[in-house]
Amino acid sequence: MRKINEECGIFGVIGAEPMPAAGYTASALLALQHRGQEGAGIATFYSDDTLVCHKNVGLVNDIFGDFTRHVPNTHVAVGHVRYSTTGNNTVENTQPIETVHSRLTCALAHNGNITNAAKLRGQMINQGGKVFHTTNDSEIINMLLIEQMIRCGNIEKAVFQVMNILEGAFSLVIATPDKLIAARDKCGFRPLCMGKLGNATVFASESCALDCIGATFVRDVEAGELVSVDLSGKVTSMHQKDTSCRGLCVFELIYIARSDSFIDGMSVYNARLEMGRALFRQRPVEADFVCGVPDSGLDAALGYSLESGIPFVPAFVKNRYMGRSFIQPSQASREHTVNIKLNPLRAQIEGKRIVLVDDSIVRGTTSERMIAPLRHMGVKEVHLRISSPPFKYPCYFGTDIDSTENLIANHMSVDEICKKIGADSLEYLDLDNLRAIGKAHNAPFCTGCFTGQYPIPVVGCGKHTFDDN
Repeated sequence: MRKINEECGIFGVIGAEPMPAAGYTASALLALQHRGQEGAGIATFYSDDTLVCHKNVGLVNDIFGDFTRHVPNTHVAVGHVRYSTTGNNTVENTQPIETVHSRLTCALAHNGNITNAAKLRGQMINQGGKVFHTTNDSEIINMLLIEQMIRCGNIEKAVFQVMNILEGAFSLVIATPDKLIAARDKCGFRPLCMGKLGNATVFASESCALDCIGATFVRDVEAGELVSVDLSGKVTSMHQKDTSCRGLCVFELIYIARSDSFIDGMSVYNARLEMGRALFRQRPVEADFVCGVPDSGLDAALGYSLESGIPFVPAFVKNRYMGRSFIQPSQASREHTVNIKLNPLRAQIEGKRIVLVDDSIVRGTTSERMIAPLRHMGVKEVHLRISSPPFKYPCYFGTDIDSTENLIANHMSVDEICKKIGADSLEYLDLDNLRAIGKAHNAPFCTGCFTGQYPIPVVGCGKHTFDDN
């Protein structure tokens, strides 16, 4: 089963004085580990401008211990945590992507999905002279950067021209020996924010990464914006003219981002709380307890409890040593992870009527495998509430939403899904209630996976024939 998998995390730091840039980056990537658990990398520049990059498959803590202890203080570094596809989780495909060329030496980290990547790659191969060392679309960005540097000789202009060539979703951090550049696509599909760490400047996928290293949040990088920072701290900004397609991936708020992050002016925690409140207002039900599915269902469950007055209690004990089942690379591994990750808390829920709140139903397997053991533990009623609308359409911009045939809501009604997963009732969050959360903060969402209507054309996008980052 082919998947789009672009739930990655990126980070960059630059400062006038040498600092433990690699150490800061490793700490930030640890805070972003939820965005990708299959590989990670850090790139920095030594005093002689030599590019040094350390990356591997696995988790942040396992990869960077010796590296950060032995790397000297440097001025700039970038890092990446990766979520890959089955069969392509290799060191070669792990980021940052390095470029050492007579016109450009840089390291690039990318979060998103370039929808015209296959087309661009084919053009480069047909033109000749291009050798690709990875199977991810981020290397294509580096190839384009070299082409534009040859033409204009200016890194900011080159990146800006590449932004105009690329289609789809991208948040980027690009490090050279003396500059750090951040860029976000014109729709703003993927988050990217800017902060200050003393006199240094940092960029990260989420604000929680700034918090963990003691950096202060400055602002979000805007949709269609390029921000360049040099060693002196001078900031240069450039904007694409047309950003009318604005649409943050709503799944960032529903599931991907950490609760303590702020994205485009919105508290992820408060947004999820409001989702839960709205769920109760849509369809009240009598119950003894409200329970959330750890971890991304907990905030919405609390919101449901606050709005309903029904006590909020835990229904599961979570194995904290397990990864996120949603981003496991195969259906079999996802199902196995669910079985050993969550265990019902019998003493709390036996004989009770519960409202169980989760963030989504994509394939239906996880919900079914959660409800069955609840029944086995003696739960009297299970009323499932989902803090998102039904997933009916693929995502082309960086979220692991399967092809249409694998989306249960695409071929089954709500009542049929309810029966299949074994719930007593099932309610999804109404799309208008979800959109209202964004409107309150002037932050429109991409809701294409719910509606089939996307901020930009997707004709010809399809599924790539090679792995994405």
